[in-house]
Amino acid sequence: MSELARVCIHVHSQYVESQSLPDEDRYVFAYTVTIRNLGRSNVQLRSRYWLITNGNGRETEVQGEGVVGEQPHIAAGGEYQYTSGAILETPMGTMQGHYVMVDDAGEEFHVEIPVFRLAVQTHIH
Repeated sequence: MSELARVCIHVHSQYVESQSLPDEDRYVFAYTVTIRNLGRSNVQLRSRYWLITNGNGRETEVQGEGVVGEQPHIAAGGEYQYTSGAILETPMGTMQGHYVMVDDAGEEFHVEIPVFRLAVQTHIH
């Protein structure tokens, strides 16, 4: 990654009770990701990789182009925000991963997405 590209990731997750069916082991979570470009170079998000771990330790990997059908360009000093979702068989789990991005010079780099929790409020200890 060039000195000009610095990207910060913030994630906020929440349980979506209206779409969940706990009796059928279906727990729906929404997460909103804010990607801030703190660098001096424009960047583009090309692809994503997620590792989703449910409360039983079962891992699912998800990867693909862009996010929510887009490969956003994020101007220097700008930010991009999107909301997506995950469905777990347990009331708690975690997500983590990385984005593959490219800067104005065409240099590809990875931005780590720190682990965050997916949890039904009543199950947080």
